[in-house]
Amino acid sequence: MVPTSASSELARCVVAGSLVLGVGPVIAAGFQINEASGSGLGNAFAGGAAVAEDATTLWSNPAGLSRLSTRQVAGAIHLITPSIKFHNEFSAPATQQTLGGDGGDAGGLNVVPNLYLMMPLNRQWALGLGINAPWGLVTDYDDGWIGRFQADKSDIKTVNINPAASLRVNDRLALGFGLNVQRIDATFTNQVNYSALLLQAGGPATPGLESTARIKGSDTAYGWNAGLLWELDKDRRIGLHFRSSISYDVAGDATFTNPATSNAAAAVVNSVVLFDSGVTAKVKLPPIANLSYFGAVGSRWTVMADAQWTGWSTIKDLTFVRTNGITLASTPEDFKDVWKLAAGANYRHDDKWLLRVGTAYDKSPVQRESRTPRLPDHDHIWLTAGARYQWDAKMHLDFGGAYVWVKEASINKSGDPSNLLAYGLINGQYKSNVTILSAQLTSSF
Repeated sequence: MVPTSASSELARCVVAGSLVLGVGPVIAAGFQINEASGSGLGNAFAGGAAVAEDATTLWSNPAGLSRLSTRQVAGAIHLITPSIKFHNEFSAPATQQTLGGDGGDAGGLNVVPNLYLMMPLNRQWALGLGINAPWGLVTDYDDGWIGRFQADKSDIKTVNINPAASLRVNDRLALGFGLNVQRIDATFTNQVNYSALLLQAGGPATPGLESTARIKGSDTAYGWNAGLLWELDKDRRIGLHFRSSISYDVAGDATFTNPATSNAAAAVVNSVVLFDSGVTAKVKLPPIANLSYFGAVGSRWTVMADAQWTGWSTIKDLTFVRTNGITLASTPEDFKDVWKLAAGANYRHDDKWLLRVGTAYDKSPVQRESRTPRLPDHDHIWLTAGARYQWDAKMHLDFGGAYVWVKEASINKSGDPSNLLAYGLINGQYKSNVTILSAQLTSSF
């Protein structure tokens, strides 16, 4: 039999550093999805808490609902395509395993929808409801790649339901309040170096054996948001908005698909280390604060600016605990709080067409020493453009596109805790970018 200490070490080899709930989609820095509206994309979401031009203001600042005089519905769809390519430099194989390939393009097409409804009750009060996906990821490396023992496929989906209300205090000041019900579903897979575990359990050298590990979990949690909108005059306004952190107690299952090997050591590995069980993890998603400006310049131009702070330091590590109380894996994350700075402008061409441009610098919360193949993230630079076509007084279409450069990210990782025999070494550079296309239809009634 394997001693208890060895069993614990074997267990850590299974998923430590690889089955991480806090992984990133390279859509926005970290794993935040900024794409909460189609109308905001053309300006890189600059001025979001102050623009208040349609029902999507419910997400960026519900105080802006006070500026809308009729009932409104806005639906948007975003096609988000990240490209995530690893380029090997000095990687090394795990024991008893081949090195493998570079993993191909781990990105892929992601479809993100939004829906917003609002209704003014009177001159002071307005109500609204928003449904969107504020966090998410789908990445998938090719089978047999270099880092398969640390990461393979990652799939995170969230749905946020946000009822909100706005109160116009006076001609200049409006306040907004909202509640958030948020659901997260996550699935992560990676390969396990079964050959190394057999050796550690006293079994024969059997090269090339791998097991597949999967963690799947979900939870529903709650938060709040609040904002204010201050109108400096009829053409200029400032918005301030805050979203609370949301704490999850994720519950799910860890499952393992082991090779068909019949010997005493394999029986030990299967029963002591690679056995199915329930798991739990505590995850605290970060708070977000925005300070925004929107103002007219002449009769045709408007400009906007935005500073967004995200308190990523709520995520220090991620620990999975089996239902028997034994820690399955604990991965340090050490995210840091970051800022996203954005600027944009609109040009009113005529009564039908409004043209938009924008740019942003989006700092990544990932620190170099904590970078993993599930989150090979670095700083982002956005360049965006878009337009609005006004069909009539009650309906308009917004559309836009963005290209996001991601700074080249180096990685030198052999798991958490480091174990070259179990995980091998991933050493090289990630080159990534993101393209986004969005469309939004807004109707007043």
